[in-house]
Amino acid sequence: MDSRYSPQDIEEKWYRIWRERDVFKPHGNGKPFTIVIPPPNVTGALHMGHALNNTLQDVLIRSKRMQGYRTLWQPGTDHAGIATQSVVEKQLAKEGVKRQDLGREAFVAKVWEWKNEYGDRIVNQLMRLGSSCDWSRLRFTMDEGLSRAVREVFVRLHEDGLIYRGTRLINWCPKLQTALADEEVENKETKGHFWSIKYSLADDPTQSITVATTRPETMFGDVAIAVNAEDERYKAWIGKDVIIPTTTRRIPIIADEHADPTKGTGAVKITPAHDFNDYEVGQRHNLKPIIALNLDATLNHMGGKYQGQDRFVARKNLLADLEALGQLASVEDRVIPIPTCYRSGDVVEPYLLDQWFVNMKPLAIPALDVVERGETRFVPERYTKTYRAWLEPFKDWCISRQLWWGHQIPAWYVVSETDGKRRQDTPFVVARSVEEAQAEAVKKFGPHAKLVQEEDVLDTWFSSALWPFSTLGWPDKTPELDKQYPTDVLVTDRGIIYFWVARMIFSGLKFLNKTPFHTVYIHGTILDEKGQRMSKSKGNGIDPIEMIEKYGADAVRFALMILTTEGQDIKLSPVKFETGRNFANKLWNAVRFVHPHLEGNREPMRESDMTLADRWILDRLDETIQTVTECLESRLPDGSAGLRFSEAAQAIYRFTWDDFCSTYLEIRKKVITAAVPAADGTTTPVIDGQSPAADGVPGQSPAPAASPVPSPAADAAPAHSSSPAVDPASLAAKRQAVSVFAHVLEKLIAILHPFMPFITEEIAANLGWKELLATSAWPKPERAALAVASGGKSGLSDVALMETLLKIVDEVRAIRGNYTIPPGQGLDLRISCDTPALQRQLLRQVEVIGSLEKVSALTVEVNAAKPAFSAAGMFTGGRFFIPLQGILDPVAEKARLTKELSKAESYIAAQEKKLSNESFVKSAPAEVVEGERVKLQSQLDKLAKLKLALADLG
Repeated sequence: MDSRYSPQDIEEKWYRIWRERDVFKPHGNGKPFTIVIPPPNVTGALHMGHALNNTLQDVLIRSKRMQGYRTLWQPGTDHAGIATQSVVEKQLAKEGVKRQDLGREAFVAKVWEWKNEYGDRIVNQLMRLGSSCDWSRLRFTMDEGLSRAVREVFVRLHEDGLIYRGTRLINWCPKLQTALADEEVENKETKGHFWSIKYSLADDPTQSITVATTRPETMFGDVAIAVNAEDERYKAWIGKDVIIPTTTRRIPIIADEHADPTKGTGAVKITPAHDFNDYEVGQRHNLKPIIALNLDATLNHMGGKYQGQDRFVARKNLLADLEALGQLASVEDRVIPIPTCYRSGDVVEPYLLDQWFVNMKPLAIPALDVVERGETRFVPERYTKTYRAWLEPFKDWCISRQLWWGHQIPAWYVVSETDGKRRQDTPFVVARSVEEAQAEAVKKFGPHAKLVQEEDVLDTWFSSALWPFSTLGWPDKTPELDKQYPTDVLVTDRGIIYFWVARMIFSGLKFLNKTPFHTVYIHGTILDEKGQRMSKSKGNGIDPIEMIEKYGADAVRFALMILTTEGQDIKLSPVKFETGRNFANKLWNAVRFVHPHLEGNREPMRESDMTLADRWILDRLDETIQTVTECLESRLPDGSAGLRFSEAAQAIYRFTWDDFCSTYLEIRKKVITAAVPAADGTTTPVIDGQSPAADGVPGQSPAPAASPVPSPAADAAPAHSSSPAVDPASLAAKRQAVSVFAHVLEKLIAILHPFMPFITEEIAANLGWKELLATSAWPKPERAALAVASGGKSGLSDVALMETLLKIVDEVRAIRGNYTIPPGQGLDLRISCDTPALQRQLLRQVEVIGSLEKVSALTVEVNAAKPAFSAAGMFTGGRFFIPLQGILDPVAEKARLTKELSKAESYIAAQEKKLSNESFVKSAPAEVVEGERVKLQSQLDKLAKLKLALADLG
């Protein structure tokens, strides 16, 4: 094996082999397990959110593949209407060309050209991450098959009366010139103003009523002033008219509960065509809306002298005129929510417009019921409330967009044969194709009916809502649809629970009578190390491809899995990936250390020949396999939630680093690498290696230093030219140790494979595996939990005994640290047991301690007395002592500890004073305050250890 693990040398190789051997395709007759990828935008590049999301999916799909399921991870990309059209328009703008110059057909052709050239970028980046999707099934939401599904759904919903065209108040983006759904509007807190404006009574200009507004330019669309009927200030004004300032138009004062006497002046302007609340008021009072803005956000003819001015220019000019007229009563600075287009950043205007809508209530009720019954559940469960909050208002979904790129709405209008304009006396025709539409039009309007298709396209999320079944061939009854639908687990971000999750659920129920997945796993959002959202404008993003090139894909994947916990957001910095790299190096070095001794030394394991360490590591292996397997289940037999990715990754990490490499290998390495004595006293040659537990790893403190074990072959005589007979007992011991190590390693790389597929596949190949690890069987626990007493009625079980020995080692290492005793300094370790039974057990296992700690002498007694000037430690069933005479100067050591204790006390006092300062706690960022609390706790812990050390010295 290479001396260093180099991800760049193996990742491309193994990914190519997996694809060449069709590893990622569904195989066999096992139970189906299906995941559909949240299709990334075709315009996108891989970001850390994608890396997290797709690693989670890959961990699931790889583990299920190894467990014998017929797995399918369905990949694809989204046409991303607004985003993609914007990218191509910007590209054309550099050439001085507008899409209108090209015309619709030529522009759409340009978008397809762009998609074909750049659209696979994110797919290739997902491959770099190791994603094991079935790429032979790669879909695109504008594919002909998916487009047919979109048309089919539109027609059926229209036939069922669930799609209609109507004039409703919608969100309008003036910059993009398209309608937006509520979810595509971001309310950004912005410093703004409340302007209080006087509206004079029509019959008595000396009196006026004052209203406050954040958008004074919309007053030209006012149709009334509303006051509360219970407000004594305005009871006498109800029914009177006022004049809109700078105009001569009269509007009435009405009574409506929308006016709150406790807020502002208690009077509000009603502008139904440009405000959602006002629209409802207008509906209640039968007030005809007046549109005051053009679609480009300039004022229309209703604005009088401000006609043609941009809304913000008109606002400035209007306010100046109002002040000159004495009708601007006051200006109040306030932070207000500004509705903003999620894509363009432009301020969104509520606008009364003719659009296409989906009637949501009949679809939402079944979608709510299926979650209420538990047929689809959210993990974490708290996101069920988010789901309900979006669906329960039953607000109709605006599905039309004024774009050219997207699924053109399959509706046709009859136009005049003379001027080509839409005939108002005929309704539209909805059909699956232009041929079907023409045939329908002939039936309804005669043989000469001329049709033109609706220019609007569908909301991108309309096609995405069909993703779980349209990608499997629906509306055709395909084998894939029959076997792989419904899918199993959806992995996604909380930001698209309504955008996408809810819509997939009601679409699946509507068209296949089945919820599309039984579990929705919501992961956290990737933030920077300060807890801020990553963005290009802030420059705080982390490029996953750069991290893969620096640390390797396995390191990036494993670090992300360690960090992802129960839907919590993740604070990420590049240094976090060092954890994954260091872990990969640790495992690689452990395998490389033993690798030369594996060939020819493996044989069936025998319980009777196992040491305590052997039995312990096998038990820990079983426990780890069980933990990881349960954590990766979506639902456990007792009904509790699985999908605990971080817990699984941390279990593997602890087992590999602490138990397997730093403990078991250190205990058994002398036997594994030993030269086997021959009958004549000579030894066979041995290949020496470097202990993986002792080598330093960049960027991370290595495991506590173990006592150096000299190579058993260091003083061996040269091997004879002829091979003498070897000692059977020594050879059996070596082969037993090698066999246990290899057995554990093979199971370990199997459960690690879904998290770190590349390095584990490479290790398997180095172990001589003929089959791919990616398609090998998932390991199962093979041993019952060990609880066999090793000696006496009061003796400890094997597992408990091993834990006691390791506890003693940990305590000895802590004493080394407390007293700054060098790792190479041999210690006189005196163990005092409470019972003779425990003494007998420990005496049989003292070599475990000697393998892990540098000891010059070791005694085990019952109820031994504490020597003078010695450090002490405790374990269950006894104590131990380490005489320090000759190692430390008693006076100097006590003086050093006293000085350290005084410094710790001073620091603690200063920290407590800082944290008791309410001004600091309230004004400082939360992460700074938390950091100071962590520092305080660290010093408190240090103080306790110093006091204990001083007490030990007497």
